Amino acid sequence: MARVDPALAAARAAVRAELADLARGAPSRLEGLTAGGLVLVACSGGADSLALAAATALEAPRVGRSVRSPGFAVRAGAVVVDHGMQAGSADVAATAAARCRDLGLDPVLVLRVRVDDAPGAGGPEGAARDARYTALEGAAAQAGAAAVLLGHTLDDQAESVLLGLARGSGARSLAGMPRRRGLYRRPFLGLRRAQTEAACAAVGVDFWTDPTNLLPDERRTSSPSDEGKATMYDARDAPVPARTRVRGAVVPVLEDALGPGVVEALARTADQLRDDADALDALAADLLAAAKIPPAEPGPGVEPVETCPSVSTGSTGGEGVPTGSTGEVVLDAEPLAAAPAALRRRALRAAALAVGCSPGATTTRHVDALDALVVSWHGQGSVHLPGDARALRACGRLYLRPPVPRPARPANLQPQPRSLEE
Repeated sequence: MARVDPALAAARAAVRAELADLARGAPSRLEGLTAGGLVLVACSGGADSLALAAATALEAPRVGRSVRSPGFAVRAGAVVVDHGMQAGSADVAATAAARCRDLGLDPVLVLRVRVDDAPGAGGPEGAARDARYTALEGAAAQAGAAAVLLGHTLDDQAESVLLGLARGSGARSLAGMPRRRGLYRRPFLGLRRAQTEAACAAVGVDFWTDPTNLLPDERRTSSPSDEGKATMYDARDAPVPARTRVRGAVVPVLEDALGPGVVEALARTADQLRDDADALDALAADLLAAAKIPPAEPGPGVEPVETCPSVSTGSTGGEGVPTGSTGEVVLDAEPLAAAPAALRRRALRAAALAVGCSPGATTTRHVDALDALVVSWHGQGSVHLPGDARALRACGRLYLRPPVPRPARPANLQPQPRSLEE
């Protein structure tokens, strides 16, 4: 009997578990494809995603099969996203797509995205992530895919927890990545990165190593494969992302100081905190629903805002009392103030997101300012929120106002030149 590689067996078992509940019949809107269950593997050409592609190609035809049942097949395809942020990225994407086709995946889609270079809370990494997920969702909708499989590993999960700790991001960030969320599934959250590399070796697939995933002294330029790894362009002088520093410098120090098992312990912490965060978020949603007041309708026993005698322009930072702008969220401060801080702060953050604030840009500082309007009100002015949204308190209520759309500049109106002093 041929020896089964343990890393490949673990990868296949993880994928098998994620495909087990998928049924046939999801329609496809890609020309020339017949109806049938379809999953797409998000593949970058790295070890994690190529191991996932290989395991999915092997397991998809066997979904539901047992000694008593012939089972049913799930079709497996792939999506390769080219961010276009580095020299040679088109070649990397083409190579990744070719390897997916060699593994038997079909369809294999290659999508080039434009990454917004405007500065944001997540920086270039956050902008690339947003562009990537937008592309994946579009590809899944076009193909009628039942799920998109992502190659995040146990190491990625541990790194996410450490980054959340360093940023002081709270329990939701420390909860890391869920195994399933909506369209997305992460079969490899229980596997180490070394296992995915071994699985690639077992099936004879060379994977690509992104130089930005290496510390500066590890980066090199190499065209041919070297022990299964190849970098396709020179990135020795490229910035080192925070996640790379955690991966290459922080985790080894922790394992050296605390012993093996640190990565697994961090992942367990994420699982436990995710359960807690889910429960608190559900309670916070109930609190937010109870505190909401329709902007045009005063609540029971509450005087209409327009005639509230306690309001003056001085108490609202000179902005006056809002009168129900489109998309505005109006909250009764009393039930919020009576709630536990953990629920109140979650509800306030959710309210900020409801008026258009970016999740990545809405920080603890913004939530602190909103919380002060509820529990430390002393007539302070409006709170500035991400995206130029605003919040203010008047007549015992919180008003969260979405950003006012900026009028488009007429095509024939050119900006006037500024002086050097400006």
